[in-house]
Amino acid sequence: MIMKKINKDRFNSLINSIEGIKIAVIGDLMLDHYLWGSVARISPEAPVPVVDIENESYRLGGAANVGNNILSLGGIPVLIGVIGNDNSGKILLDIMKEKNLDQEGIIVDETRPTTIKTRVIAHGQHIVRTDRELKDDIDENTCEKVVEIFKKKIGEVDGIILQDYNKGVLSKNLITEIIYETKKWQRIIVVDPKFNNFFEFKDVYVIKPNKREAESVLGFKIDSPERLKIAGNLIRQRLNCKNVLITRGEKGMSLFTENGEFINVSTRAREVHDVSGAGDTVISTLTSIILAGGDVIEAATIANYAAGVVCGEVGIVPVEKEKLINAFSVNFD
Repeated sequence: MIMKKINKDRFNSLINSIEGIKIAVIGDLMLDHYLWGSVARISPEAPVPVVDIENESYRLGGAANVGNNILSLGGIPVLIGVIGNDNSGKILLDIMKEKNLDQEGIIVDETRPTTIKTRVIAHGQHIVRTDRELKDDIDENTCEKVVEIFKKKIGEVDGIILQDYNKGVLSKNLITEIIYETKKWQRIIVVDPKFNNFFEFKDVYVIKPNKREAESVLGFKIDSPERLKIAGNLIRQRLNCKNVLITRGEKGMSLFTENGEFINVSTRAREVHDVSGAGDTVISTLTSIILAGGDVIEAATIANYAAGVVCGEVGIVPVEKEKLINAFSVNFD
């Protein structure tokens, strides 16, 4: 089935209704560090390019980037996660302060470093990426702190995103606690999973694995339309979730709904410069549109356009509301 058309009035209504919606984002907070430069020669020491650094910048990454996307769309993110007592953590908090983001949900763990990804980019191309992180699960004390903050915040939020990168915050115990509390408050949960605890995300509203994650947890290749349908239905059955959205890179996305619908949508990226952060944009836009009153098909349709917008940028950036409106407006011309 092909994605349904959304008319201009409906699209504008949904986008405008995001304003003021509060979404808790729980997961692995990261700092993205960029070194921008140019290459004019190869090193005499090894066959590698020498990058002359011309500029340096920091951006919110991981679950923090999901929050940044929500903010850019007009929503209010409530970030809940863990950072280290280090310079990277301080920089992350400074960026949050500049954006007027609430820091009450940020826990500083003396035993862990802040996850930081450093990307070296020359002439608009990634040269190399380095990661500094600890992937062990957070300890019981830190887990209890996260749950305590979530219990305090859940009454004021409209929905929850669980954003997992397997960096240790979303442990099995924490996932169970968050889902249990969310059910009591009758809020929806949308999940961007990774490999380790995939089948702990039970009874959620939408789960959004990418194709590689789905293949890994199911144990077979998704190399045909038939296997894609089997994969989506298996995930939905095993997790007892309402909807499954499998992202498939340049092949777009496939949605399996609670009504038994199977819908494919082609990618909307006109020019791909960088796919980094596209998944963050999809989960942010998808959840925002659902909470704004859209159904899951409308949300997936608009999220697909949002991913196309950020893929046209270099580096991880949030989707800008005006650029999303412009990208979608070609439907109405």
